[in-house]
Amino acid sequence: MSEETTAKTETKTETKTEKKPLLSENKIEILVAIFLGITALLTAWATWIGSLHGGNQATNYTKSNNIAAEGNSEYNSGMQEYLSDVMVWNTYMSYCFDQEIAEANGNSAEAALISEKIDTFLEQNGSDILIDAVQEMTEDQESPFEVEGMIDRYFENANQLLAESQALLEQGQQDNSNGDTYNLVVVIYSLVLFLLGIVGIFKKIPNRAVVLIIAIVFLIFAAIYMCTIPLPTGFSFSNYF
Repeated sequence: MSEETTAKTETKTETKTEKKPLLSENKIEILVAIFLGITALLTAWATWIGSLHGGNQATNYTKSNNIAAEGNSEYNSGMQEYLSDVMVWNTYMSYCFDQEIAEANGNSAEAALISEKIDTFLEQNGSDILIDAVQEMTEDQESPFEVEGMIDRYFENANQLLAESQALLEQGQQDNSNGDTYNLVVVIYSLVLFLLGIVGIFKKIPNRAVVLIIAIVFLIFAAIYMCTIPLPTGFSFSNYF
């Protein structure tokens, strides 16, 4: 009875002694291979998306510069039209003053000639903006340039183009920031690849496990961080098929 009990106890002790550890050398090698593949794929993805952001940045900067140049041209054109209308209005007021003087002097013939000039002068020499503003003038306004928003009309096209240019510039800056962030993610993935590559250098399994766990932590962190970064504007897989 005692011998049988002793034999069973020894058998249980040997069974417990022969129990395999949680992470064996083979398991660690398999995990390293799996995470190497995952990290390589994620690195390729981050590199590709980062390059797309860089391409969008260059495109948006180029478009912004072109539209800004067009907007500046429109602004100069609007300024010239504004200055021209100022001169036209001053001449028009001068004709009105001359007409009043002629009428005051009793020179009806001269007043009639000046009146004919006045009737057609604005239509022939003024812009549509000036003519519309004259029609919108109230009794307490002495000049069409006092009409609310009248001067802004000369620069509407310019302001629209410059606003569009600014929006593209900001989008380009955002693309640049996103591209830099993807580059940071690629650096972290490179660190993960390095850590996974040196796992086999350590002879003791606990040391290998520690390095492997550190690499997995960095990998998870980089993957989560990458998911928070926006994809390039208009990105779609269908565009590549």
